[in-house]
Amino acid sequence: MSEPLIELVNATVTFSDGPPWARRHVPAVLSTTISVNTGETLGIVGESGSGKSTLGRLCLGLIRPSHGTVTFNGRNFNRTELRGQLQIVGQHPDSSLNPRLKNGTSIAEPLIITKSGSRQERRSRVIEMLELVGLDTSLADRYPHELSGGQRQRVAIARALITNPRLIVFDEVVSALDVSVQAQILSLIKELQAKNGFAAIFISHDLSAVAYVSHRIAVMYAGEIVDIAPSLAFYGRAAHPYARALQAAVSPAKHSGYRLLDAPTRPPNMACPLALRCPLAVERCQREKPAAREIEGQRVACHRAEEVAQDLLGQLPLQLLKSDS
Repeated sequence: MSEPLIELVNATVTFSDGPPWARRHVPAVLSTTISVNTGETLGIVGESGSGKSTLGRLCLGLIRPSHGTVTFNGRNFNRTELRGQLQIVGQHPDSSLNPRLKNGTSIAEPLIITKSGSRQERRSRVIEMLELVGLDTSLADRYPHELSGGQRQRVAIARALITNPRLIVFDEVVSALDVSVQAQILSLIKELQAKNGFAAIFISHDLSAVAYVSHRIAVMYAGEIVDIAPSLAFYGRAAHPYARALQAAVSPAKHSGYRLLDAPTRPPNMACPLALRCPLAVERCQREKPAAREIEGQRVACHRAEEVAQDLLGQLPLQLLKSDS
């Protein structure tokens, strides 16, 4: 690991909709501070609508923060200067690959846009990328509909890598694939990162996929990062109730006490956005916003994080935890 390649400091993104006389302002990302180092993969997990994809777009400069800063390699973000250094691989390669273009042309598109190399040099680079992602070079002359879902996703990854990017955002790249193909794509991502050294942001609902590829994991809820932890710490002793609730969806027996209650995702005038849904919430959670702090290598925003961390397997009955002082 090295110095941060991409860094967000108190970054906030607010979307507006509705007519001018009844404009609504909806926060998608709130006061987020994160960083990703060269050669590191930061996993981002959370429910649908928690702000994961918006955060990924923010890191790519596709949207600008309403407040706060985004820096790349210590400098203010400038997409013109960073052309070719930032790439994204989405969930559905069908929507990102032009069905009218042969795979080789789609892979070469970033080079064509940046006017890099001659036609022959671009062709050689396409062949090199296909070999790198484990595809037969003859597929360059076929169309996307002639490939399987896994092959199309490899083509999308080849296109993302062709400019030697320094940061790649993988947004739900395996969720639409069969389990066996998922494993192949995840292994491919790890191998390519080890070989090329790019930084990565891996967004997914699948905790096992995130665990496999990520060095650190950030947990988002209602637009906020509530927990950032090394992968081993996250799965060994997550210190935030919401992180435990996500784990409970996968392993109910180990984290049964952390199931969320049925309540609004972002209640009005609530200091902690999870307060009405959290089984550990006390009166303090409703009136005082929890500040992020370091706990056993994790950065957690929860008043009762120490108590959650002590419950290593998530099996202690909630009544045995300390009450609010």
